[in-house]
Amino acid sequence: MPLSRSLSMTSLSGVLPAWEEDELPVEDLLLFEVAWEVTNKVGGIYTVIQTKAKITADEWGENYYMMGPYFEQNFKTQVEACEPPNPNIRKAMDALIHNGCQVHFGRWLIEGSPYVILFDIGSAAWNLDRWKGDLWQTCNIGLPYHDREANDSLILGSLIAWFFKELQCELVLFDKPNVVAHFHEWQAGPGLILSRSRKIPMATVFTTHATLLGRYLCAGNADFYNNLDKFNIDKEAGERQIYHRYCLERAAVHCAHVFTTVSQITAVEANHMLHRKPDVVTPNGLNVKKFSAMHEFQNLHSTSKARLQEFVRGHFYGHLDFNLEKTLFFFIAGRYEFSNKGADIFLESLSRLNYLLRVINDVTVVVFIIMPAKTDNFNVESLKGQAVRKQLWDTAHTVKEKFGTKLYDALLKGNIPDMNSILDRDDFTIMKRAIYATQRHSLPPVTTHNMLDDSTDPILSNVRRIGLFNSRNDRVKIIFHPEFLSSTSPLLPMDYEDFVRGCNLGVFPSYYEPWGYTPGECAVMGIPSVTTNLSGFGCFMEEHVTDPAAYGIYIVDRRFRSAEESCNQLTQFMFSFCQQSRRQRIIQRNRTERLSDLLDWRYLGRFYIHARHLALSRAFPEKFKVDPIAPLKGFRYPRPYSVPPSPSASIHSTPHHSDVEDDDDEPYDEDEEAERDRLNFKAPLVLGAMPEGKKKGVGGDQSSSATLSNPITFVGSDLHPPHTSHY
Repeated sequence: MPLSRSLSMTSLSGVLPAWEEDELPVEDLLLFEVAWEVTNKVGGIYTVIQTKAKITADEWGENYYMMGPYFEQNFKTQVEACEPPNPNIRKAMDALIHNGCQVHFGRWLIEGSPYVILFDIGSAAWNLDRWKGDLWQTCNIGLPYHDREANDSLILGSLIAWFFKELQCELVLFDKPNVVAHFHEWQAGPGLILSRSRKIPMATVFTTHATLLGRYLCAGNADFYNNLDKFNIDKEAGERQIYHRYCLERAAVHCAHVFTTVSQITAVEANHMLHRKPDVVTPNGLNVKKFSAMHEFQNLHSTSKARLQEFVRGHFYGHLDFNLEKTLFFFIAGRYEFSNKGADIFLESLSRLNYLLRVINDVTVVVFIIMPAKTDNFNVESLKGQAVRKQLWDTAHTVKEKFGTKLYDALLKGNIPDMNSILDRDDFTIMKRAIYATQRHSLPPVTTHNMLDDSTDPILSNVRRIGLFNSRNDRVKIIFHPEFLSSTSPLLPMDYEDFVRGCNLGVFPSYYEPWGYTPGECAVMGIPSVTTNLSGFGCFMEEHVTDPAAYGIYIVDRRFRSAEESCNQLTQFMFSFCQQSRRQRIIQRNRTERLSDLLDWRYLGRFYIHARHLALSRAFPEKFKVDPIAPLKGFRYPRPYSVPPSPSASIHSTPHHSDVEDDDDEPYDEDEEAERDRLNFKAPLVLGAMPEGKKKGVGGDQSSSATLSNPITFVGSDLHPPHTSHY
């Protein structure tokens, strides 16, 4: 079914493939999406279901419902209570309520305003022992009494299966509508397992965003990807005391009609960990309209960067001997998983980058590390720095007002003022006192907060090892901000979106990252980023973009290279980025922002559509048909038509400074380049079979350009120049 596209002015409009699969009769179907994170922010899955809600609600209307656990505070602040529009759902809810289980209904106050059905786990906890027995009798999975999360998942799953049973008793009287239930992660797994074991007639989809055991193994610094086929899965799960959770996850995977995961790298992991190859890969998207700032995104970058510069002026007062116009802002952000998020390789690369910049460049790099850790308050020295900066600003403003008034009066009288008469002795005294106030006998602090575990903190321990203490000789400065950003912070009053817009490069060299929203958020805001081929986002970009580095997506090889080689590659990426001129960075930001449509749910949501269609065809083969197809392929962005500002094509014999414009560079026109890229695209592969007469390419009737028997990526030397190494 056709999906509307982003209205971003810098997008490659008309390039993304049209959806050509037969429309589902949504008026005769009910779609339920089940997740522990519905109205309950725990992790990244909350972002997935929240941002995807609008396109799903637009497609399904009042036949779309989300299901999850009830938490009173979340319900009061995020949900508007109302009555179900479908009387069958009302009757199914009443059946549970009359048996002592509380069920709540309303609209989730997010974009799309989807209906939510929330089950009160506490009100049904008295059934736990009986439901544990049912689970054991059904699939021989026992849950220990001390694992509250697993027990709560069973209660939620039992309530959901009960609800579906009551709902089907009502629907069977009318022989419609059919039900599609989509379950996310192992916490929702018991509902799927029990529904299938009770032979409730509905189509089921199960999505794993990261395998449970994979998270545990990588958290323990295991050499995960090199030993995927060597792990004794049952033994590893048992040693970590999560065997029962692993069994729930694996049972849900094998019970579902369709199994999906969020990336190709996670599909490989799931095939080994859960012993089922995913039927569909459903990449995570974003609401690009939320971030889209049309052509203003370059201006927003300048505005936010100016705010970061003000913070840096305060943080480095007394040591501000570097030129802020030649200073680049890098950052890493996310959960504090030192190895999984790649903070270890990032810090080591910064040490090497510092050496290179001290030897052959005068660019300064200020690195922000945004990872929440245990703290007790702001660092006094950090707060003092911002106070000193503000006091200096007030002093300069006061002197400026007096200077301006005297200069104005002198000019009105037709006199060229004597500079010594404009500023009196008191003015000089005030300015000297302000200068003395900026003197500092200690180095600028590395962290903005007082850390509770300062001596054992992994980041600070590695900063000490590599010796980056923000000294005058260092060209790489580090600021560790161990809290998520907030616009109400007295230290760095910026929300995350504004902060990202103000930076020059996001660096996310993750070792274990099933998807990775942070580089995606950078891309839709036009900020280049570094990712890896072990992250879902990196694999997605490698698959869909011919030359990711030309579009500001630098992909570090952490799968087929040693840690030392990966570290050198990351260092080279960052050093090459530092050598770009300001003009080259502007061009690259334009290209990066142009990828935003590729990450829009209005494009990526089609993979969920296909998964639901496939599940219906397997659950109700007499009603729904999907022809077998080759493995799903996307299309590939070509290399930009003009010379890309990537390291392979833009390194000069002498480095450019960030404030230097290249008047003699090849002329660049953003609109012209975007139009040439549009003309270079060919029709992509469709995801499903099409009836005869409906096969059309992007540019018109091109029925031969996209057939199921030819899963394509673009071919031809005009679209695929040889991929030059960027390191």
